[in-house]
Amino acid sequence: MNKDNYIKDITEIKNLMNQSSRFISLSGLSGIMAGVYAILGAIIAYNFLFPEYGQTLTLHSLNFKLIIILLGVVAVLSFVTALYLTTKRAKKNNEKIWDETTKRLLLNFLIPLVTGGIYIIIKLNSQHYGLTASLMLIFYGLALVNASKFTIGTIKYLGYAEIITGLLCASFPGYGFWFWIVGFGILHIIYGSFMYFKEKTIH
Repeated sequence: MNKDNYIKDITEIKNLMNQSSRFISLSGLSGIMAGVYAILGAIIAYNFLFPEYGQTLTLHSLNFKLIIILLGVVAVLSFVTALYLTTKRAKKNNEKIWDETTKRLLLNFLIPLVTGGIYIIIKLNSQHYGLTASLMLIFYGLALVNASKFTIGTIKYLGYAEIITGLLCASFPGYGFWFWIVGFGILHIIYGSFMYFKEKTIH
């Protein structure tokens, strides 16, 4: 066995070990759809649920509750779409989708996300509404970065982008809605498109 073959074999073994300990990357199309759901949800909220100029949106108002429900619908649609498309791709490639690695990925993703959700609820109960969008972006970004070590995708870069967007959102009060669209809508579509075309190139 010459040196080149030896290095090639070592590289292949390393790649196999790396993939066996990491979850397959999420489908690029699921990222695109998550962004589309977010933008559609934002359009609905902006046109039908946001208060008129000079009015405030209170925690116990009907419109606020409807916005929370709308956010929940967007999140559920994004999750179901990601699960369906990723499972479909995994079956096509004869890859496992549910194992110990998947459990670790979900745990590492949910810890920052749930912590952030509880913190946001506490702030809302204290009638501190201003940083809600930035906190959602920051904690979501932290969740992506924290879970990225268990996936072979480049989702950590999306996480970094979400964190930066959240910090910018906190720096420019009054533009939270638009930063939310950028973070959950446009960034998802950009990342999903990149992954989608990357998948097409590989296959």
